[in-house]
Amino acid sequence: MGRIEEKFTVLKKEGKKAFIAYLTAGDPDLRTTMKLLATLERSGVDIVEIGVPFSDPVGDGPAIQAASERALKKNVTLDGIFSMIAAFRKHSSMPVILFGYYNPALRYGNERFSATAAASGVDGILVVDLPPEEADELRRFTDPAGLSFITLIAPTTGEKRAKRLAASASGFIYYISVAGVTGTAAPEIDAIRGDIKNLKKITDLPVVIGFGIATPEQAAAAAAAADGVVVGSALVRLIGDKTGSPGLFSDVASFAEKIRRVV
Repeated sequence: MGRIEEKFTVLKKEGKKAFIAYLTAGDPDLRTTMKLLATLERSGVDIVEIGVPFSDPVGDGPAIQAASERALKKNVTLDGIFSMIAAFRKHSSMPVILFGYYNPALRYGNERFSATAAASGVDGILVVDLPPEEADELRRFTDPAGLSFITLIAPTTGEKRAKRLAASASGFIYYISVAGVTGTAAPEIDAIRGDIKNLKKITDLPVVIGFGIATPEQAAAAAAAADGVVVGSALVRLIGDKTGSPGLFSDVASFAEKIRRVV
């Protein structure tokens, strides 16, 4: 059992839901990112998604697009991200998911990418733009490396396709709560509650809700409907706004603690 599975098992026994946070690697720099990871862990985050900066993040909204641009201007690379995660892993067992697009992994080399990710302490990957029908070209390396392959399911996903996606998923199911890109609309939890129930009927994996969750109230509603929540754009926006401020880490901690109290 990997760290992701262990975390969900412990949370279920404790009657808690997972609080998953997203931040962009290298925004504002990798050293600060590692400090932010430690801050988030101390503030109650259960699992972290580390976004790989990419020049064309079509699935992301303005906040994460801007963060990617800032990181790329600092010449953040996959090697740098892997080194940061390896350093973080020396003193943390918090599950880490690498979140991004397929092109950086493909250019790095699928086999090398998978091996290096696993060796650095990555627990899972989420590749936004790799269709399940083509995922085997990467999964033939990530699966043997022990990396969970997180699957996205949307409100527009048909029942047959949802069953097929769920059957091949690992780690957990990431349910996209809104149509469109990240951080641009608030989820209507009542409208998707039935979808979550249906997903729970076809998979034993935990189901978490992400995209658009920005406030404690939204997080509480989403957590009540699923096994966990993902908070991304709101956190990335806060980091962008507070970069250079002496209150960066305390403000991030305060934001995370507010979410943790209701999840």
